[in-house]
Amino acid sequence: MPKIIRKIEHPIGLERRLRVAAYARVSSGKDAMLHSLSAQVSYYSAFIQQHPGWQYCGVYADEALTGTKDARDGFQRLLTDCCNGQIDLVVTKSISRFARNTVTLLETVRELKALGVDVFFEEQNLHSISTDGELMITILASYAQEESLSASENQKWRVRKGFASGELVNWRFMFGYDIDKTGIHINPREALVVQEIFRRALAGDTFGAICRGLNARGVSGALGGKWSVPRIHAILSNEKYTGNALLQKRYRNNHLEKKLCHNHGELPRYFATESHPAIIDEATFQAAQDLLTRLAEKTSYRAKPKLSEFTGLILCPHCGMSYKRVTSNGNVGWNCKTYQEMGKRFCRGKKIPEDTLKTACAEILGLAEYDVDVIMASVDSIVVPEDNRLQLHLKDGRMLETAWLDRSRAASWQPDMKEAARQRMLNRRHL
Repeated sequence: MPKIIRKIEHPIGLERRLRVAAYARVSSGKDAMLHSLSAQVSYYSAFIQQHPGWQYCGVYADEALTGTKDARDGFQRLLTDCCNGQIDLVVTKSISRFARNTVTLLETVRELKALGVDVFFEEQNLHSISTDGELMITILASYAQEESLSASENQKWRVRKGFASGELVNWRFMFGYDIDKTGIHINPREALVVQEIFRRALAGDTFGAICRGLNARGVSGALGGKWSVPRIHAILSNEKYTGNALLQKRYRNNHLEKKLCHNHGELPRYFATESHPAIIDEATFQAAQDLLTRLAEKTSYRAKPKLSEFTGLILCPHCGMSYKRVTSNGNVGWNCKTYQEMGKRFCRGKKIPEDTLKTACAEILGLAEYDVDVIMASVDSIVVPEDNRLQLHLKDGRMLETAWLDRSRAASWQPDMKEAARQRMLNRRHL
C-alpha cells in the first residue's frame, strides 16, 4: 500500500517579547551622584538587553533632589509611555528610588496595575502585580517614608542648632560677597553696585530707573541675570549688608511637600551681630527701611487696580512684549514692558498716554465718544508699529490705522512736579 503524505498548514506563532524599561534616580546633583546615575543607566541597559524574551525600551532617569517630589521629568515621561501602551514591565532598584511618599507610590502602582504594567523592585525582589505585592509595597514604602522623615528632622535639628549659636548655616551665595570654605569676603566690584543702589534709592530715584541704569551699563545682576524692581527691593531690605544676619527667616513646611514658607513667628528667629564684613552702614540701611515703609504705606491705600480693557491687547512689534499700564506723577499711560524695565537700549517702544489712546481708538472706529464695550467686542489686538502711529487689528480681520500728536512736555508739568524734580537734583548733588 503506497504511503500517503499529507501536508498540514499550521501557522507558527511567535511569542511577543515583554517590553521592559528601567527607572533610576539619584538624590543630588553632585559629581559622585551623577556618576552613580550613569552607572545605574549602564547597568539596566545591559541587564534588560541581555535578558531573553525582553525588549529594551530605554532607561528613564532623574537627578532629583528627593524622592518625595512628583515633578520628576524622567518619572513623568515613564508614566506617560506606560499609559500609551509602550511598556509592559518597569524595573527599578528599590521602593525608595521609585518614591518615598507612600500615597504617591500606591497611587502610581495601582494606576500601572490597571494598565497591566508590572513594576519590579530589584532590591526587595518584589513584583507589584503579584498577589501579595501591594501589601508588601505598602509596608516597605511606609518604612521608606519614615526614613525620609527621620533624615529631614535630623537635618532641621542640625541647622536650627547652628542658628541658635549664631552660625550662618547653609549660606552659599549673596550678591556683593564671595563665600567659600575660608569664610565670607566682600566682592569689591559687586559691593560698589550695592552701595550705588542704596545711594540712588535714597536720592529719590525710582527702582525702575535704577534697574534701567544698571542694565544699560551692562552691570550683571545676581548670577549674571538682569536687574529688576523686585531684586532692587530685596537688596534694600536685606540686613546682611550691614554685617548682621537675621536667621531662620524661612522654613520648609514638611518633609513631603518641602514648601518654602516665610517665618512669621511659627519658629524662633535669631539675630547674629557682626557675623561678616559690612558693605552698608547701619544709618544708611535704616534710612532705606524708612523709605520702603513709606512706599508700602503709600501703595497700601490704593484700591486694587481693575484689569483694563487694554491689558494684554497692545503689542510691541520691536520686542514682542505686551504693553503695561504705568502711572507717573498722576499721568496714566501705556508702554512696552521691556522698555519700562530695561530702557530704550533694549527696546524703543513708544509710550502712549491713556487718554490719547482712548481718543485715537474712538476716532478710528468712528465713535462719537469712547465706548469700552465696543473696544472689547471688536478689537483683537493693537500694535504700535512706529512712533505716533497706531494699528487696530479687528476681530473681523480688518486692520485700521491712525496717528496721534504728542502733548507738550512743558504744558503737562505742574508746579509741584517741577519742584519735586528740582529737589531730586539738589539731593543728588549733595551725595
